[in-house]
Amino acid sequence: MKTPNLPNSLTILRVLATPLGAYALFKNGGDDNTWRIIAWTIFFTIGLTDIADGKIARARKQVTSFGTFLDPVADKLAIGTAMVGLSLQGKLWWWVTILILVREIAVTLLRILVIKGGVIAASKGGKIKTMFQGFGVGFYILPLPSSLHIARDGFMAIAIALTVLTGIDYFYKVMKR
Repeated sequence: MKTPNLPNSLTILRVLATPLGAYALFKNGGDDNTWRIIAWTIFFTIGLTDIADGKIARARKQVTSFGTFLDPVADKLAIGTAMVGLSLQGKLWWWVTILILVREIAVTLLRILVIKGGVIAASKGGKIKTMFQGFGVGFYILPLPSSLHIARDGFMAIAIALTVLTGIDYFYKVMKR
């Protein structure tokens, strides 16, 4: 019997955990601080698992096309779910959610279109972008005091800039192929 690929299993678990994060985000109308901290914990764990699955895959030489493709999809699903939830609750501007989701969907569709030429792995800039998006969204989920909202918004501004710049870079790299 073949041993399951741990990194791919972790990625699948991230996909399956995302609805739990959404549930916690909306529990009691989304204004219950305890449930917001639970939601943050779930989404933060999803983010940590993202880091772990990549490191494990490289260390064990278990990098697969399936994992290389599904890993960023799982990231986008988690970030997108949290962002849409926050926007529905009026905690994050819709234009931010739409801008980031349009970029993420466009890059994912482009990945699907060019997959026959080989999967294009995430760049270092893309990984930094994902980290900033994760932390930025996390700061919106957490029930932070208003004195920290400027820092939270600044973090999200960096995430937006990285999202746009890495999206342009990704399309440029595909066009050069």
